[in-house]
Amino acid sequence: MKQASGALLSAIKLDRNSRRSISVQLYMALRDIILSGGLRTGDRLPATRTLAREAGVSRTTVIDAIDRLAAEGMVVSRVGAGTFVSETLEHQRTPAELHASQPRRDIAPRLSAIVAGGERSYASRTWLPHEARAFVTALPALDAFPMAHWARLSARHLRGNRGAVMGYGQPKGLEALRKAIAVHLGAMRGIKCDAEQIFITCGAQHAFSLIGRLFLNPGSKVWMENPGASGARNALISEGAEIVPVDVDEEGIVVSDGLAKAPDFRLAFVTPSHQQPLGHVMSLQRRFELLKAAEAARALIIEDDYDGEFYYGNVAQPALCSTDTEDRVMYVGTFSKSLFPALRLGFVLVPERMIAAFDRMFQLWASGPSTATQAIVADFMDEGHFATHIRMMRRLYKARYEALMEAATCLPGTLRVRETIGGFHTCADLAAGIDERRVVSEAGERGVILAPLGRYCLVPQGRSGLVFGFGTATPEDIQRGMRILRDLPALR
Repeated sequence: MKQASGALLSAIKLDRNSRRSISVQLYMALRDIILSGGLRTGDRLPATRTLAREAGVSRTTVIDAIDRLAAEGMVVSRVGAGTFVSETLEHQRTPAELHASQPRRDIAPRLSAIVAGGERSYASRTWLPHEARAFVTALPALDAFPMAHWARLSARHLRGNRGAVMGYGQPKGLEALRKAIAVHLGAMRGIKCDAEQIFITCGAQHAFSLIGRLFLNPGSKVWMENPGASGARNALISEGAEIVPVDVDEEGIVVSDGLAKAPDFRLAFVTPSHQQPLGHVMSLQRRFELLKAAEAARALIIEDDYDGEFYYGNVAQPALCSTDTEDRVMYVGTFSKSLFPALRLGFVLVPERMIAAFDRMFQLWASGPSTATQAIVADFMDEGHFATHIRMMRRLYKARYEALMEAATCLPGTLRVRETIGGFHTCADLAAGIDERRVVSEAGERGVILAPLGRYCLVPQGRSGLVFGFGTATPEDIQRGMRILRDLPALR
């Protein structure tokens, strides 16, 4: 160490290809050296000219990094003497030093009663790779997204009024976006609504949590489709729900099964337009049964329409809320499937009688997504890009679905892929005796991602199956993936 001219810091490495500026990299490197004990209290840093020469950067860059450290109180400058590690760090010790001097204590944090109890009921959410390959579920065709239009709209707003895009924004969401969503729901889903009924959320999961927080008490019974959407299930459990698994058949949720198990239910969660994950469409008769049961129990219904825009026929399946005459259905939508997941943008459409309650919640403690993001999506919809994108995605997903059905003919007898009328996933039934988890494991080892049907079940269904996503896989990916499945030992 050269104490006369400051510590020798030649270990600092700067990556000129990094997205981080050189100044930020230098600051972070110096900060890490100080916190890890490489520089102790009172140690002198090299002169800015010396450090600039040794690091191969400008003196201005070094001064900027030192100023950041000084602002945090980690270093102090003395006129005529130099820059030194602050004495305020004298009694501060790193985690590594603490572990070295004290016995480790693996004490779990104290969780709330709801979360601690809920952990026993949470659905398994084993993380699946979300990248473009066969047969990843829940991921749209990112390669077909109109990024040029999006970039242009983004630049327009980021160059515009700073107060409009950098402030807190309206509690219930940007009015322009709420109006655009109302127009979209009326034109594409046949739902008549007003922008005041729409509340913008950080995705569908956020909407489910807020609904549970507003309407559920600890132990409130919630009907949940079985098999069904595990993410929504976990969100409601975290709000104190007692989940009641209700069977699903070709017509949708079996209302008679729900009434037999929990006639006093407080909430029902359903995916009527494209059941998750089986793909069934709830029949009109079953919809009326559900609405009648909810009215009798004075219960509410969450309608999750996660991919309702993507249907292959000429007419979209009607939304459950469009047949609700008793104001019991809350309609939840998301842009994760129609645009892209990283937006973290969704909404909930509530009956008029619930507007005041939701307004209070959003004003008091519920915060939504970035105002800039909402503004970009609003313009994307108002300028017609959203409708154009949806139409193109329908054609694309239909072509990929047809490629999947054709490729699946190479596995007769062991796997039967179910037909679907929309979305970008479908289920496949496995022949008796085939272990779905073994198939998933062997496929994963060969680069093919599948989800076992059991992953969506609260209680065992007595059947084995797989969930195939085809939204992000090209026809070539689909054919290649099916050839790999054909050769799996588990499917022979």
